[in-house]
Amino acid sequence: NPLIVLTLVLSLIGLLSPLFALGQESAADEINTGLMTLKDVTHGSLLVKTGEAGSYRPAPLLKSDVRISITGTIARTRLTQEFTNQSVDKDDWAEGIYVFPLPETAAVDHLRMTVGERTIVGEIRERAEAKRIYEQAKQEGKRAGLVEHERPNVFTTSVANIAPGDRITVEIEYQETVRYDVGTYSLKFPMVVGPRYIPGTPIVMEDQPPGRGWSPDTNRVPDASRITPPFRHPDRGPINPVTLTVELAAGFPVGKVESSSHDIITIADRDDRRQVALRQDHVPANNDFILTWTPEAGHGPTATLYTEVRDRDTYALFMLSPPSSDQPLPPLPREAIFVIDTSGSMAGASIEQAKSALLLALGRLTAQDRFNVIQFNSATHVLFSEPQPVNVQTVRTAIHYVDQLLANGGTEILPALKLALKGIPPPTHLRQVVFLTDGQVGNEEELFRTIRGHLGASRLFTIGIGSAPNSHFMRKAAEFGRGTFTHIASTSEVKRQMDALFHKLERPVLTDVRVEGLDPAVEMFPSPIPDLYAGEPVVVALKGSSLPPSLVVAGSVGSMPWNTAVDLTGLPARQGIATLWARRKIEALMDQQRYGEDESGTRRAILDVALAHHLVSKYTSLVAVDQESVRPTNKPATAHSIMTNLPEGQDYEAIFGLPRTATSGQLRIVLGMLAAVVGVLLWRARNQSA
Repeated sequence: NPLIVLTLVLSLIGLLSPLFALGQESAADEINTGLMTLKDVTHGSLLVKTGEAGSYRPAPLLKSDVRISITGTIARTRLTQEFTNQSVDKDDWAEGIYVFPLPETAAVDHLRMTVGERTIVGEIRERAEAKRIYEQAKQEGKRAGLVEHERPNVFTTSVANIAPGDRITVEIEYQETVRYDVGTYSLKFPMVVGPRYIPGTPIVMEDQPPGRGWSPDTNRVPDASRITPPFRHPDRGPINPVTLTVELAAGFPVGKVESSSHDIITIADRDDRRQVALRQDHVPANNDFILTWTPEAGHGPTATLYTEVRDRDTYALFMLSPPSSDQPLPPLPREAIFVIDTSGSMAGASIEQAKSALLLALGRLTAQDRFNVIQFNSATHVLFSEPQPVNVQTVRTAIHYVDQLLANGGTEILPALKLALKGIPPPTHLRQVVFLTDGQVGNEEELFRTIRGHLGASRLFTIGIGSAPNSHFMRKAAEFGRGTFTHIASTSEVKRQMDALFHKLERPVLTDVRVEGLDPAVEMFPSPIPDLYAGEPVVVALKGSSLPPSLVVAGSVGSMPWNTAVDLTGLPARQGIATLWARRKIEALMDQQRYGEDESGTRRAILDVALAHHLVSKYTSLVAVDQESVRPTNKPATAHSIMTNLPEGQDYEAIFGLPRTATSGQLRIVLGMLAAVVGVLLWRARNQSA
């Protein structure tokens, strides 16, 4: 009977659709290394053919070496990525594509590709031109390398025509400034791009080919396929080993040198220098490396200001600090809105860290404060309909609420962000919004626009949770929100980091900051200077045909005026200051786009700066091409996306096991359930008519 057949088919679809969705969401998974047949493949995988009929190997291997040199407040990093084609079949040519993170403030300016004894130096080009040069070289059988900017903290390396058994190394160099916060210097080297939540409807971009990520491009994240590298299941063991060493020349006698993320070896060297290395020879690329160091008691930094003369221009870099004040001050009533991420990517250690941090924050509220708690995943939930006064009952209710929180679902930040910024506090209260999240989202630009449009009188403070948060989003959101960004990498850090944040929240900031005495032609970044918080300075970069011998930094502490003089004479010279200034200017131009500036004008300005200073940007890329053709044009090269590890502490099943964070997967489950219901109804109708 056709009706019975249709009923059975629909019911089968209803039962299998969730499983189909599960398989699709797990397409980022990988299989064990070694030879295998197609019968061994149970899900989407990237394989390389071998010379043995019916046998396959995994995609090319990758390992990385990181060497960081720190002088004062400036760090120079050389990242070497080695791509290996494991195949022994002479016809198995490969192209490796690797999506990886860098610090969001990194100024990437050098690329070298090495094959055997041959070294090819990369050149900076407009992005479209660099891509064309790379594709042409690939088609002609030449070895080529391409480094592209996807986000300020996400890059892609492509390496064409890796011969069977070949090793190709790609060296990337970048420069950045270290961070200083409440007496401690720190530097972070990110190792993995976490799985991003991608909202929106899938689309096809006619003007650009899709990337090889696990997510399609969407109307809300048009480049989603380029920022979603495939992930290997943790049960199958880590991949992408990393070696890392640091040469630390702080410029002052150093006290403690520590890493909260990895076990390290520290060796004292001459002139108060330190050599730092990972205790293990190799570590998997699944956990951001964090290094901190503090001055010995009684010593402070002696080299926080630098200059460089380049092409008849003078560049300067100096650290601007707020006035230190630990004197008791009358507490200011606050309206504190706490927002906690309970999405699937927070499952495991991250949600426990976030809950611990939130409970500490609740314990610091005073009777003159008001507060509320918001949680978000696929939906947004608010504890109280409006902010409540702090008393035993409201705090007890909030503590019970936080204790019961579980992590699952998608990362729909937008509704929670709008709700948190909504509302006007009493004129007697300072409104502070504290966001606890890993920030693993792809729609950063949409969220930045929301912060600018809805901030009002609020201050937005972000707390990055987990081993590999989206630091670009977290730092920039806090910057637009006139607040600060704090990273909590492990549960053991919660109290120390939250105490440091409370130190800022509970003390007046230096506001209306300005630099006086500069020629109008001098370009300064950031401009305007953001609010300064206790213990957290801002690094200011200047460029001009000449700089004055001194300048005055002024602002307000509460209602009281404040100023200090900065001497610009006799500053130590240092190469790379111009590069850091250029990176700051590019960031400022990108901010202008976010504020609605015409893209054509800012694009031209960014190109001028990036090309002049040899920097990778949204509109420029580094490309290196060997002039020797090595691959026969009749032997195609297979493209392979290099697998990445899941960030340490994240729960794979909570993210990929069910389609909790992918709209397309959710839609398939809904359709499957509807099909099952229709099947059952048709079956009953058939039985009743019989």
